Amino acid sequence: MPSPLPSPWSLSQAQVAIEAVAIVAFALSGLIEAARKRLDAVGVVVVAGLTAFGGGTLRDVLLDRRPFFWVHHANWLWALLALCGAAMLFMRGRHIAPTERAMQWPDALGLGLFAASGTQIALDLQMPAIVAVLMGMVTAVFGGVLRDVVCNEIPRAFSDHRPYAVCAFAGGWVLVGAHAAGLSPELALALAALAAGALRVAALLSGYTLPAWTAGLPPR
Repeated sequence: MPSPLPSPWSLSQAQVAIEAVAIVAFALSGLIEAARKRLDAVGVVVVAGLTAFGGGTLRDVLLDRRPFFWVHHANWLWALLALCGAAMLFMRGRHIAPTERAMQWPDALGLGLFAASGTQIALDLQMPAIVAVLMGMVTAVFGGVLRDVVCNEIPRAFSDHRPYAVCAFAGGWVLVGAHAAGLSPELALALAALAAGALRVAALLSGYTLPAWTAGLPPR
């Protein structure tokens, strides 16, 4: 029986690539939000960094995983500084007004990618499926939560009623199901990232919202 063709990427390389793209996407969403709040250059870099690295750092703390992604790949810190500098110059030079809607699209991309990557990292550490999916959700959601807290906002993940954490949770289960179906690790990661990101985009485009808590509250 012929041996299967080797994959062009090992799983670790695929994870690094996915986390890299997700970091850029989340950094852009944090940068746009910081610009909307009219923060100075230091504030922009801090908010972009918290958004990009916050969820993955919390995941690694919970899983006792060392070194952190941004410590092991320290060049991404330089890339973050360069991205913030270039983006601020570009937006000022072109007089581009940062809007909440502009922030939502890179945020949706980062959500899908981090949900897949975080779930896979936990599975690699032999975590149960439910724990792995929750770690994917933490990776995908808590960078945005930190971004909103630092920008003095109630985190949108908890308050705007649009599916967010639910999308990451669903994407994690797509990854678990793809592995159970025997798909290649790279394809499983791609399907999970696509599922979570597409669900978030669909929620944004359709305006669908989750039910709000109303029990015991006076009518508006």
